[in-house]
Amino acid sequence: MDWFNSQAAEVNPENIRLLRRDMVDKPVIYIGAGTCGLGAGAAETERAAHQWLSNQGIDAEIVKVGCIGLCAYEPLLDVQMPGFNRVSFGNVSAADVDAILKEVIALNIPKEKVLFQFRNNSRSWDNIPFIDQHSYFQPQQRIVLKNCGLINPESIEEYISRDGYMALKKVLKNQSAEQVCEDIVSSGLRGRGGGGFPTGVKWRFARKTEADQKYLICNADEGDPGAFMDRAVIEGDPHRLLEGMAIAAYAIGATKAIVYIRAEYPLAIHRLKIAIEDAKAYGFLGENIFNSGFNLEIKIKKGAGAFVCGEETAMIGSIEGRRGMPRPRPPFPAVSGLHQKPTIINNVETLSNIPEIILHGQEWFSAIGTEKSKGTKVFALSGKIKLTGLVEVPMGMSIRSVIFDIAGGIMNDKKFKAVQIGGPSGGCITEVNLDTPIDYESIIEKGAMMGSGGLVVMDEDTCMVDVAKFFMDFIQRESCGKCIPCREGTKRMLDILESITNRPINESQYEALERIKGVMQLEKLANVIKDTSLCGLGQTAPNPVLSTIRWFREEYEEHIFDRKCRAGVCTNLRHFTIDVDACTGCTVCAKKCPVDAIIGSKKEPHFIIDDKCIACGTCLEVCKFNAISVS
Repeated sequence: MDWFNSQAAEVNPENIRLLRRDMVDKPVIYIGAGTCGLGAGAAETERAAHQWLSNQGIDAEIVKVGCIGLCAYEPLLDVQMPGFNRVSFGNVSAADVDAILKEVIALNIPKEKVLFQFRNNSRSWDNIPFIDQHSYFQPQQRIVLKNCGLINPESIEEYISRDGYMALKKVLKNQSAEQVCEDIVSSGLRGRGGGGFPTGVKWRFARKTEADQKYLICNADEGDPGAFMDRAVIEGDPHRLLEGMAIAAYAIGATKAIVYIRAEYPLAIHRLKIAIEDAKAYGFLGENIFNSGFNLEIKIKKGAGAFVCGEETAMIGSIEGRRGMPRPRPPFPAVSGLHQKPTIINNVETLSNIPEIILHGQEWFSAIGTEKSKGTKVFALSGKIKLTGLVEVPMGMSIRSVIFDIAGGIMNDKKFKAVQIGGPSGGCITEVNLDTPIDYESIIEKGAMMGSGGLVVMDEDTCMVDVAKFFMDFIQRESCGKCIPCREGTKRMLDILESITNRPINESQYEALERIKGVMQLEKLANVIKDTSLCGLGQTAPNPVLSTIRWFREEYEEHIFDRKCRAGVCTNLRHFTIDVDACTGCTVCAKKCPVDAIIGSKKEPHFIIDDKCIACGTCLEVCKFNAISVS
């Protein structure tokens, strides 16, 4: 720590150069070691790199970094040679390591797996595009993800070398808590966790509430299917979150803060623990930070993964040791929250924006985005797209640009159908609305919501009724059960959707009448749940159903009246027939049918009894003569 004065936050320029690795004195190999990279085999790639360097007797450094966002190309391996820019390679398995390192160490770039090079103020590689010229990164504007994939997340020194904790020093030395709140209000930053409430206004409520103790909670629970933004930020740049939390705590007058994070994020928790300990050692957390008299203690609270605990009051209950269940509001947490004290809850992305706003000014931040939605938004791209991963784009960019310009379009060049935005609480954006700008109001207008930032892309092979059923099943299982509309209403909606996607066998007239009656009540039931549920989970629970009915009503009608799924996803609605000209009467299908729905004599064409068939598909799998077709 001799190179750094924590109270003055002074860093020797030579140390900055070394820590930023603008230039290096020996080869440096970077391994993308976020959860996505490790899942793709990055640990084996790292071991292969260590082994090759050892066998060759080469003195080089191996640095594990977080996810840079291009998850589709994991494992990622970067190499930086003395005097040259850092160059990145994608889909690098352990078997690829020897050939790549051999060439790069010899100052040659193999063309097969190279992606781009970074701008390190060193010599450029010929005919290799820069990262800001790559189609995935060129449209992005990275604020929250600024350091992810570039620095060692377990090194506080590398974070400091990139202006880390300078924003905290600035506010503690030069600004009052009230000024910080006003700066965040002026910046236009809105909560990135779902509702989009103005962050500075929320802070101001807590600031003005008199209390002997106040709390700050960081919501890192991230329960939406298809969402992994918060996890990647913590794994790749944990100190940015801690610095944002420290500034927020100072602004509201809190001396205790909690990161509420799901236990299923072991790597994020591991790196966060290291970051907290290092920040304490350097004087950025604890007592009398920057000789300002400001004290802050940050602790980690592991959640059990309940989706309902993403709701503020349910999360507070969980932290207090009770079952996570929402309570009526008011009072709002900013007035009476954790232990009945004023409490502010912001999510990871919101807090990670704070240091950059403080360093560059509220005018800089408010110049990005739209009139009512300022700054950038991080999205997790998944589903039927060519390039999955994390992106950070300025507010106002169209959804079409994200899917087709950044993510490369639909996998296998199939036709785009819809994108689910906002997770279980959101809705679908269809092809006709692809040019909708990314901002809170425009997306709500289309029947969806921003949510935390999950984008699940669907192609022509997707059944929208099945999508609605998936999200309703998730929501019904995650309901805390406290209020009747959510507990019973979501179960009834799920029952109706299951009846739509199943073919009734031996259905009585009464049962048929009940099924049709339920279908007719689906929209009415959804609106009742929205209007009468206690918390945000219940109030938004019907959104996927209402959204898919709004834009894909014809698919619902096909399921209900024609008993047909055009995508072939709802297996119970499949209709199997046997081509009598192709059937040889081998009897294999009849023997394998679990419900004896196939009849016929040996060496004679067989037939399927529709009323008995359960559409399991076994006959299709076992037929060797392509005599069975499905519609």
